[in-house]
Amino acid sequence: MSSPNIKFDNINTDTRKPGQYSEYDLTTAVAALPSGAPKVAILGQKTADGSATADTPYKIFSEQDSIDRGGTGSIIHLAARAALKAFPNIDCTIVPIDDAAGTAATGTIVIANAATASGTIDFWIGNEYVQVTVTSGDSANTIAAAVDTAINAKEHNMPVTASVNLATVTLTARNDGLLGNNIPCSYKINGVTATTVTITQVGSVIAGATDPSIANALAAIAPEKYDIIICTLNDATNLGLLKTHLATYAAPTENKPGVGIFGYTGVQATCETLCGTTLNSGRISCAYMKYSKTTERGHSLDYEVGAAYGAVIASHDDPAAPYNYEALTGIAPSDTAQRLTRSQQESTLENGVTPLEVGAGETVQIVRAITTYTTNASSILDPSQLDLTTIRSLDYGRLAIETRQALRFARSKATERTKDKLKAEVLDVIRQLSELEIWNNVTPDDEVLVEADSVAAGRFNVSIPAHVVQGLHIIANKISLFLG
Repeated sequence: MSSPNIKFDNINTDTRKPGQYSEYDLTTAVAALPSGAPKVAILGQKTADGSATADTPYKIFSEQDSIDRGGTGSIIHLAARAALKAFPNIDCTIVPIDDAAGTAATGTIVIANAATASGTIDFWIGNEYVQVTVTSGDSANTIAAAVDTAINAKEHNMPVTASVNLATVTLTARNDGLLGNNIPCSYKINGVTATTVTITQVGSVIAGATDPSIANALAAIAPEKYDIIICTLNDATNLGLLKTHLATYAAPTENKPGVGIFGYTGVQATCETLCGTTLNSGRISCAYMKYSKTTERGHSLDYEVGAAYGAVIASHDDPAAPYNYEALTGIAPSDTAQRLTRSQQESTLENGVTPLEVGAGETVQIVRAITTYTTNASSILDPSQLDLTTIRSLDYGRLAIETRQALRFARSKATERTKDKLKAEVLDVIRQLSELEIWNNVTPDDEVLVEADSVAAGRFNVSIPAHVVQGLHIIANKISLFLG
């Protein structure tokens, strides 16, 4: 047995040969808090061109990696590209998913009448722009063939494929499912006369149907801890699976807490019901940007919005710093008429939706990053998990405390001396969290409590007050007038 205060792991007290013996104690080496750099997983559909085995995680470092694994123009490719644009240094893993036995959405571009003057026709498919040159005298069939050629020439970035038959160009979503119904297509004619363009939106000729399940993809990432899971599918069924996964793996027995992110660009009321009523989760956040499919400008897709939002969240290594007015680089601004009014923004924020707005220089930016949690189990309004920073700060503090405990007490005895040391280490972690303004420091009235369990031998129970630092969202000024 060693002396009471100095204990050895590898130098026994029964050694009799004279000499000098030294061992290293590495448990005291680390006193700093753990790295807060988030690890991100993106779940999304692949095409047959992608080399990936479905429902298998792949670490990526570039857009080309996502193309190789997921196929050009696939949902997983375009989502990964959006994430990399928003935060090039993202620690990103993709999990490509096969289409279900579903239906791909289709739409058409119909050209009518020969051109009587030269010019151009601009087309936007999603956020991709193509321009077609038209010469006076070109027939409708000739112009349609040029549209088909122009779209297919940019297939690397297109969420659709194009085919042409006479004067009709058919657009087909690369992936099956409901997301294909949200691919906008618009046009603008410049100088060309007599020729007309009629667009039937993708999903209106043949509606995309039957989304795949993310269940196997979630199971594939379960062995690892991912701080942020970006889900490209935004239907209630798959988001319900994500909610269950996050709750399960944040539990003490699994100890892999994280948050889920997705994007939505459809009807505001539908989004609010999905988030604040159906999901109502403190671990899921939805970025909302309202678009019109017919506006003469490009529009980002649901999963591009979600991926960019998730990447911006990942760009913060300080979990308590608010995301107010952070730019989503690469995301297209909505048309002026579609931008949320002040009252509409307040409605989203009351119903578990993170609104996006267009700021200076037509930059898309976060208004306030919130979770979908709105009410408690008794259906009473509960703001305790409103801001996304709250759960992220709790998770980081948990990681910091458990990391310190694992380093210091892996082979400790359940004694009063250990209780004192345990309390001191927890207080030190909280002090460091306070210095970084992630948690506030504790006061003598609510300090850490360490107790031996009354039933389970060899177990200490620790009560830790977590005064999470809140973001400064509102400054209210009262300006009083004085004359004279």
